[in-house]
Amino acid sequence: MLMRLGPWSFRFRIPCRVLELIEEPDRRGFAYATLPGHPDTGIESFVLRREEDGTVRFTVSAVSRPGTWFTRLGAPLLDVPQDRMTDRYLRALGTAAPGDPFIGLR
Repeated sequence: MLMRLGPWSFRFRIPCRVLELIEEPDRRGFAYATLPGHPDTGIESFVLRREEDGTVRFTVSAVSRPGTWFTRLGAPLLDVPQDRMTDRYLRALGTAAPGDPFIGLR
């Protein structure tokens, strides 16, 4: 999987691989790890879970550290792109159609 972040001329390549796919009756999600060339080194998971009372919870878990010289140098500024990616994840979740198979937690 290859994600990209930034304007066209200055886009960062963000290579990663899916480690786990969760497809259980009351849980859906996946986890991925970064690959060489990713600005960080780490693992992230995204899980939707339906509780017994019908409440649906979305959990994002992440463990990472700077993976390149430029991300180590710019560590104080890394919150900006990380916040941007989190916003993209939340927008994608918010726009998913009710019949989307990924969200099929009813």
